[in-house]
Amino acid sequence: MLAEARRRKRPWAAPTAKPRRIGLPPPFILAILYASLIVGGAGLLMTPWAQARPFGWSDAFFTAASAVTVTGLVVLDAGSDFTPFGHAVLMALFQAGGLGLMTFAVLLLSALGLPIGISERLFLRADLAQTSVADLLRLVWILVKFVVVVQSVGIALLCIVFIPEMGWIEGFWFASFHTASAFNSAGFAMRTDSLADWVDHPLINVVVPALFIIGGIGFSVITDVWRTRRWKALSFHSKIMLAGSAGLLVWSVAMFAILEWRNPETLGQIDAVGTKLMASWFQAATTRSAGLSTLDVAGLRDETALMFISLMLIGGGPTSTAGGIKVSTFVVMLMAVVAFFKRRDTLHAFGRSLGLEEALKVLALTMMALLIVMMSTFALLLSHDGDFVDIAFEVASAFGTVGLSRGFTSELDGFGRGLIVVLMFVGRVGPLTLGYFIATRVAARIRYPSAQVYLG
Repeated sequence: MLAEARRRKRPWAAPTAKPRRIGLPPPFILAILYASLIVGGAGLLMTPWAQARPFGWSDAFFTAASAVTVTGLVVLDAGSDFTPFGHAVLMALFQAGGLGLMTFAVLLLSALGLPIGISERLFLRADLAQTSVADLLRLVWILVKFVVVVQSVGIALLCIVFIPEMGWIEGFWFASFHTASAFNSAGFAMRTDSLADWVDHPLINVVVPALFIIGGIGFSVITDVWRTRRWKALSFHSKIMLAGSAGLLVWSVAMFAILEWRNPETLGQIDAVGTKLMASWFQAATTRSAGLSTLDVAGLRDETALMFISLMLIGGGPTSTAGGIKVSTFVVMLMAVVAFFKRRDTLHAFGRSLGLEEALKVLALTMMALLIVMMSTFALLLSHDGDFVDIAFEVASAFGTVGLSRGFTSELDGFGRGLIVVLMFVGRVGPLTLGYFIATRVAARIRYPSAQVYLG
């Protein structure tokens, strides 16, 4: 009352302004959370309980970054350099990085009976790349149930192979680790040659690729298929994701078999035709950000390596465990090319149309990805003495969060490791942040006269 009376006596005095809160966009908060998880994971890997042999902070930080970003590029041997506790830490890191930190946060809040406010819902919407906050909690629980069921089935099937070979405890742990690694597209394996010992095993060649295809198709597509279960009722996004993924898989399997059939370092060393086809299927599918392999990637022909680079940059689906520019982006880009040559103003597919704005978003995402990959390749070429194909392959693998390598990871110096860590982080979190700003409309304050530029 006294303050109000004084203000009335001094009408010229402005009311006291409340301090403004400066809010960061949800993707930035998520990026900070992912970075914090990397630092925390590195700290856990540095404990003596996680190390089977001593290693330094550089190795621990690189490994933690690779696990959180579900990449799989390694400077340590996951099987021999870590204890079972270290393996558990790695599994926790790539489970959290693959499914999303906000998914785990919401589950924890729900389990504790705590309210989930609008801030948490906004972060969750950004983490799951949704356009609305409605039904987010229901979506999270559907995803968790689906993940638990799929990984449980994967563990059970892989135990059929590993338990007879390794015993109950080691076989179960081996199956659990590789199931989580495959489903989350993490690319971590407990052996230096990944899964090469089972190149001719039918069950391994079915279960493991199925895990990283399901994990990389996108959670939004999974929930859509779960709800509708009919092709006609699926959303436009689900249709282009499923059709695009199937087309890329068929093309990549056929091309890998054709290019590598007589290569003595890959398929040429295998006599059985069936095993060659299984190996082609596995290697073609693993470029969808999975990172596991049954053949020596360093032995690929240069033309096959170039094909792998393009597939790794495409990656998997939005809201999935995979990286890359995403299959939907690639399909829309192809639709834009077709529309241009047919002189159309809109993009058509499956009885639906997309406007020019979608093509501009695709162009922005693709150009940003290509610029990042080219500049990073240039920087590594300047700082390292290595083969161009090996370096370009490493950069594409890091940005696409794939984890395949032609042996160049072990040759990285301090600068190279730092650059690859940044690429892995940008490949996992960057597209989310860029997509957030592309999707945010900002009204133009100034309009300029139209002009013309000559192209082609």
